[in-house]
Amino acid sequence: MRRRHHFHIDYRGHSVSVTVETGLRQVVEVLVDGKETGFATTRDDRPVTVPIELPTDPPTPASVRVTPGPGVPRCLLLVEDETDPHVMAPRLY
Repeated sequence: MRRRHHFHIDYRGHSVSVTVETGLRQVVEVLVDGKETGFATTRDDRPVTVPIELPTDPPTPASVRVTPGPGVPRCLLLVEDETDPHVMAPRLY
């Protein structure tokens, strides 16, 4: 059974949203400021990391780490040169 989960964080004035579609094959879509900037798929409950860039001057390399399961998926925003990850809050649609 497929199910969609949504996550969001505002970071340095930029909106980062993630949609995780669970099921036999997990699909991860990442939007930065409303534009699709990352996409990945994984099987089972294996974590996946999607590289992205935040549109700052100069661009800031970052990534979104998604753990699809078991249970409810979890998302973290990992920004280069920062040691602590940022937990992305679940968002209801």
